[in-house]
Amino acid sequence: MKGATDFLIQQANERVVVLSPDFKIVEANEAYLDAANKLRHEAIGAHCYEVTHGLNAPCSRSQPGLECPLMLTLKTGESAQVIHEHKDANDRLIYCDMVTYPIKDQAGVIVQIIEVWRDITEELSYRLERRTRALKSDLRELVQEDRMISLGKLVSSSVHEINNPIQGLLTFSVLMQEILDEGDPTPESLQKFREFLSLMSKELERCGEIVSGLLSFSRVSSKEFKEDDLNELLEQVIRLTRHKMELQNIGVFTEFSPSPLVVLGDGNQLQQCFLNLVFNAIEAMPEGGNLWIRATLDSSKKHALVTIKDTGCGIAEENLDHIFDPFFTTKGEGEGTGLGLSIVYGVVKLHKGKIEVSSRLEQGSSFVLTFPVS
Repeated sequence: MKGATDFLIQQANERVVVLSPDFKIVEANEAYLDAANKLRHEAIGAHCYEVTHGLNAPCSRSQPGLECPLMLTLKTGESAQVIHEHKDANDRLIYCDMVTYPIKDQAGVIVQIIEVWRDITEELSYRLERRTRALKSDLRELVQEDRMISLGKLVSSSVHEINNPIQGLLTFSVLMQEILDEGDPTPESLQKFREFLSLMSKELERCGEIVSGLLSFSRVSSKEFKEDDLNELLEQVIRLTRHKMELQNIGVFTEFSPSPLVVLGDGNQLQQCFLNLVFNAIEAMPEGGNLWIRATLDSSKKHALVTIKDTGCGIAEENLDHIFDPFFTTKGEGEGTGLGLSIVYGVVKLHKGKIEVSSRLEQGSSFVLTFPVS
């Protein structure tokens, strides 16, 4: 017992308890008693699982997922180390690094076990916070890179979209020049001239809207969350992709909440999330089809539901469990990075949302995203 007593003195800053092989507390230091909120006479002789966890049986028997270092030491005869999650005397969830040391008699039989506890709650919280910040930073970079890839797709489509009004401008300019070449224009010619000017103005506005949309889309994401209306973000996505869908003979049907669906988040990331799903739907319907985009409030009025549904090729059942895995893709080499849906998943989780998918081959896919409204 002298060795155990010496150990207790040396480790006075940590929670230390001496146990018998039948889980009873033989001795405990003040740090252990304070943490358990027990007086010495209440703890000594009681089972450790009763004092520490309020259980009626050893931890690993009462809670199969909870390893017991004492049982490991009794089984192996060696020191053991585990991390336990439990609530302290103040009902606060804490994490402890627990190490057990066997004390053996001359025959090598374990007669007592010294258990040392170290509260690592703050250490784990710091690591988790640091890791969370790193993940957010990585996701932000991935989203921005993905936006540049999407921007390339949009620019390719927009070049064709802008070409139409430019051709119209050229035609009107020729017609207007002909009117001027007539010399003294008649009232009818002047009226046509004005009509041509009005049409040219509308075509220029159309070009401006296309360019403005691309410029807005290319802006770098903000690091701070702010309030964004999901209706507006989805409308922007539709404006950016409408021409591409028209070229592929894809019908778009929308249903938006009559009132704003405001969420707290990063508008650029959310827009990219929706854009990835719409791009996937477009690519799933190369011969045309229908796309439904809905944004509604759920029955509890606490969550916004965004549904993006297509009549495309669908997803094979064996692939459904892997579509959100990074770099998973069923596309040919050079046709996709396999990051699109993993980015969608990351953005949804970052915004405390959920995502559900249902799909059938040759019938289409449906993605339902749920976000808490602010």
